[in-house]
Amino acid sequence: MTHYDYIIADVRLRSECDLVALGLRGFAPFMAEVEGDADCLFAATDKAKSCDVQTLKKLSESYLAEADAEGVLYKSADGYLYRITPCGNSDRVTEFAIDTSTMRMTTNIFEGAVDVAILRFGLWILFGVVLASHNAIAIHSSAIECEGRVVLFLGESGTGKSTHTRLWREHITGARLLNDDSPIVRFIDGKAIIYGSPWSGKTPCYKNMQVPLKAVVRLSQAPYNKIARLAPLQAFASLMPACSCKRWDNEAMSSLHKSVEKTITMVPCYHLECLPDEAAAMVCYNAVLAK
Repeated sequence: MTHYDYIIADVRLRSECDLVALGLRGFAPFMAEVEGDADCLFAATDKAKSCDVQTLKKLSESYLAEADAEGVLYKSADGYLYRITPCGNSDRVTEFAIDTSTMRMTTNIFEGAVDVAILRFGLWILFGVVLASHNAIAIHSSAIECEGRVVLFLGESGTGKSTHTRLWREHITGARLLNDDSPIVRFIDGKAIIYGSPWSGKTPCYKNMQVPLKAVVRLSQAPYNKIARLAPLQAFASLMPACSCKRWDNEAMSSLHKSVEKTITMVPCYHLECLPDEAAAMVCYNAVLAK
């Protein structure tokens, strides 16, 4: 059987199908030669396990805006079951079953026409489980790379993360977008390193790069531009909600707490109250990078 390898944040994902050929072009920069052992396997040609979800523990529910579908995550006997149902079409249920002992995912998505958005999200769920076992975190943020360092911008949807990183690119020489939705942080040789990923929200920015993290900035809208460094407890409270993790898993949560603590001790965290203008970008740049 032909396999396809993708290395994301130094984690090797092996798939039984060519994800790029299926329409997931964000995976193209992460393709690698098939060699050695994989950290996780996507068994795309298999069917997900058939089971009565009424017997399973429901862990979380979410709305997938890109696919206009509802997702429900369950705890199963050997891992997790993620079920995605398009809104208005309850007959078409896509399942992703994750065996956490082997880090193997099977799916029934190929029983019909493949929905690229659903496939992308299912793989993100799988990879999130794998990252937890590698002391790594996907952070819901927009990452800008400038002068060989990365600044992460946090904030609720609609806060202006993408707008602010656009202002950096327009007005600060050398500023480049690394990822606009789900960059990954790992800790290497005492440093926090940010990696690009195949998941970048509505902005197609898929870069196979790793750059040291310089600062974390939480954004909020205001009629003025003002930046202030956060105290450790404030920094922890700002970063924690943006981290993707198995929050129902005590061990994973303990690991997440340690990773967030590491991050805020390694890099400064700020709160930027701002307008969507050039001055806001300059105020932020001068505070976090120009020093």
